[in-house]
Amino acid sequence: MEVFLLDKPNDTNIYNNYCSNYHQAIEFIGKRWMGMIIYTLLSGSKRYNEILTSIPGISDRLLTERLNDLVDAKLVNKKLLESSTKKVEYELTANGFAFKEVIVSLQKWIDICEFEKKS
Repeated sequence: MEVFLLDKPNDTNIYNNYCSNYHQAIEFIGKRWMGMIIYTLLSGSKRYNEILTSIPGISDRLLTERLNDLVDAKLVNKKLLESSTKKVEYELTANGFAFKEVIVSLQKWIDICEFEKKS
């Protein structure tokens, strides 16, 4: 995949649309816990409680909200199990799994910058 920086083209509408889409994507992924939920699901489908216990500090309410956001964005599928409305499993869609490249790149960037933990 080729990486490029967008120079402001003559057509301002194209530039504004690109910037708007970029901003929306960053805002969406930048929501608290969103990246960790996606990261957790990279290893395969999980039930709600498995996700909850694998992300220390996330609240039940916020996990539900974020999972619904991811389902609405078609990054995660919510599957009913055993013909029960209470037993569900979450798994990444192809678009959700594509986020793995972003996580790997971000981790490389973090390693290069050697961010220090704030106390």
